[in-house]
Amino acid sequence: MGVNLGFSPGQIVQEFYYDDDVDHDLRVAVAELTGEELVDYDYGDMVDGVVLWWRADDADEEDLVDVLVDVTSNLDDAGGIVWVLSPKAGRSQAVSAHDITEAAKTAGLKATSATAVGPDWAGMRLVASPRK
Repeated sequence: MGVNLGFSPGQIVQEFYYDDDVDHDLRVAVAELTGEELVDYDYGDMVDGVVLWWRADDADEEDLVDVLVDVTSNLDDAGGIVWVLSPKAGRSQAVSAHDITEAAKTAGLKATSATAVGPDWAGMRLVASPRK
């Protein structure tokens, strides 16, 4: 993996909206870095971070704000990292960075950076504030 997503060894990362089109090399790299397999949407314990694969078609079925609120419900009380991964601009199913940033703001998250995370995927890094 050529990009650092900010996860550390021992951290638990929860994954949402996994499908056949995801970047499997990125998934393997996260698992190798953390030493833990990614857990799926129905994992019921606290997690340190989230990877959300989001496509334009997903927005037809659910509101990104609602999804972001839901995915942060399992984040550790210290806060955590949420990566929203979308097909790169110009590709089928791409979601604009502006749409992701606005949804994040409404959901109480802060967008901190955007980067290419693979040949076909771009990522927006969001952070959740620690819970009081």
